[in-house]
Amino acid sequence: MTSPFIVECLDCGHRSPYVITENHCINCGSDWRETRYDLESLKADLPALWKDRPFDLWRYRELLPVIAHVPDISLGEGGTPLLRAANLGMMLGLPKLYIKDERQGPTASFKDRQAAVTIAALKEAGVTEAVIASTGNVAIAYSAYAARAGIKLWAFITSLVPQVKMREVALYGTQVVKVTGNYDQAKQIAAEFAKTRALYVDRGVRSITTVDAMKTLAFEMAEQLTAILGPPESGAVPWRTPDWYVQAVSGGLGPVGVLKGFEEMKALGLVDRSPKIANLQADGCAPMVSAWKANKEKADPVINPRTHIATLATGDPGRTYTVLRQRMLDNAGGLFEEVSDEEAFRAMHIVAKMEGMSVEPASAVAFAGLIKLVRAGAINPNEVVVVNLTGHTVPVEQSVLGENWARSVDYPEKKGKTGELAPEEGLLAALNRVSADRYRRVAIIDDNPDVRQLIRRILQAQGNYTLFEAQDGRAGVELINREKPDLIILDLMMPEMDGFSVLEVLRHNPDTAEIPVIVATAKELSNLEKERLGGQIQALMQKGDFMSDELLAEVKKLIE
Repeated sequence: MTSPFIVECLDCGHRSPYVITENHCINCGSDWRETRYDLESLKADLPALWKDRPFDLWRYRELLPVIAHVPDISLGEGGTPLLRAANLGMMLGLPKLYIKDERQGPTASFKDRQAAVTIAALKEAGVTEAVIASTGNVAIAYSAYAARAGIKLWAFITSLVPQVKMREVALYGTQVVKVTGNYDQAKQIAAEFAKTRALYVDRGVRSITTVDAMKTLAFEMAEQLTAILGPPESGAVPWRTPDWYVQAVSGGLGPVGVLKGFEEMKALGLVDRSPKIANLQADGCAPMVSAWKANKEKADPVINPRTHIATLATGDPGRTYTVLRQRMLDNAGGLFEEVSDEEAFRAMHIVAKMEGMSVEPASAVAFAGLIKLVRAGAINPNEVVVVNLTGHTVPVEQSVLGENWARSVDYPEKKGKTGELAPEEGLLAALNRVSADRYRRVAIIDDNPDVRQLIRRILQAQGNYTLFEAQDGRAGVELINREKPDLIILDLMMPEMDGFSVLEVLRHNPDTAEIPVIVATAKELSNLEKERLGGQIQALMQKGDFMSDELLAEVKKLIE
């Protein structure tokens, strides 16, 4: 399948086809790349195509890095409301203040956008296992979409994240790894884990899919403002641009994506400018603010973040600040500002009481920053302002999950005494404790990919197993001879070599004769067929009738 877009290296300009599992420029090795679409040829057709589609994220599918959108994975992402904040606007003297309510996404945060696009791209590429690091919302969003797509997910989450968020991640079947350390250390461990197992790891703003997913915020805002306020007075372009886009930032992904979206809309002739960007950070972890106010091109890391708002505790934004700063300077500009935790918590009360919206602490930082900027005169009364209400925490009762729903790993501290393990060795030792290499091995043999996905999800969501798959009997026999699994889950009705024939081959091989087998079949077996299976299998389950806990119980009974 040919990609209708290419990726361009931001350092050397090299252009190449898009492959989601390639993380670096093949020419210079840089991991900073972006998609490039043939906007000139799309210009005449896109507005008409978009107009007749549902108002959701996939309305803009021609400008997303997924070749063939699969609706079955979608959870209704995007298309969140743009609400006029009449009371808060009146209080601040901003009659054109609007809130982009991202709480209305499937998992109640704007991270649903990047999860939806990334998981769709991974599914399209045939990836079945992935790794992320998160301070909460990313892990929740990715977990929901990974569950829907049949992708096993490992989430490395700093122990500073509230337990209610960790429990929701675990609820979706994701393997949670709690990292005793800050977010930057969790990212490091996640990257090392993914590297040791050759797994895809989400890299935030350096991932092609995440930036393009966030630009859908820009498309939606432009369309919604036009519907509310009418086209621009100049008549030169059909869609409106806000004067300000306000968001709390940790890694800076959202504003980078929003600016890319407006740049593409300018190239398409839909808008004539980009908005000014107000990036807000908690003052206990504000490396971007410090760099901006010192007029630096690079941000100095905050080694020990001191904020109670864990979702914003990214101490090292890396090159993201440099990219965002330059993109702001190339467009309408904007600023970086900080607020205290106390100001953010007060803003939570204000927004709830004035607008009836309960916001998470990270969103409250954006509103606290808005109040600060209005009072300082940075935002003028006549300007159109959009604030991204990025999310709303949804707690999960611990009793739903029971015990043992997460694994823990301590980030190894540096030691000064001679003879002690180096930090790298300690890190590898910690990773070995969560590696799936030690888990029981299960082979799934079925010609129906949907059935394989279902069984895989049941096992991934409720247990820890290393899984292998084969789509027919012959491939299944080869797989079993090669991998020597601890258990086989076998379909009977397959073309060429059916399950009965597979069983006969296995039983005549001393190396495979003793491997337990669960038959999961949609066929109603005759008495003769049941007799034929006698003594050759350990369990018979009827597809469509068994519950996930019944299958898991059989698996555990046989191999644990």
